[in-house]
Amino acid sequence: MREFEVLSESANETRFLGKRVGERLRGGEIFLLSGPLGVGKTTFVQGIAAGLGIEGKVKSPSFVLERIYEGRLRLRHCDFYRLSEGEINEAGLLDDPDGETVTVIEWAERAGTYPSFTVRVAFAFVPGSLDKRLMRLTVSSDEWGEIIGDILSGRSDPSGPGN
Repeated sequence: MREFEVLSESANETRFLGKRVGERLRGGEIFLLSGPLGVGKTTFVQGIAAGLGIEGKVKSPSFVLERIYEGRLRLRHCDFYRLSEGEINEAGLLDDPDGETVTVIEWAERAGTYPSFTVRVAFAFVPGSLDKRLMRLTVSSDEWGEIIGDILSGRSDPSGPGN
């Protein structure tokens, strides 16, 4: 496993990073997101959706547990905030995605240990800043280590084309 630390200066930058990740997805990936309320998890998912060519508003599925969006690949966006580990297991929300689906889980830590994942992203507020976020990305494979490394080294101005 490899770990990356990213300082996001704004919600737009968090969304842009998500978009760059979404552009590289091929299907079957699982993203586990954790962090306090309002830290930017859904903003990151909105970027992933944009990178998958999904149009329309992407909202947190807090009250419906999961939302499915269709784009270049299917995006399965789950939120475990209101669930116990037992409820998550009973609902089948830990099922592995098929090759045409990308699964992103907010509040993934509520599931206990998750058997497989592609990228785990832990979000944190930066003390003294309303906009900045610290993101710690842990990747499960050399391939994704290379992909995230490429994305981060080529990260450009989030106000550029496509935003």
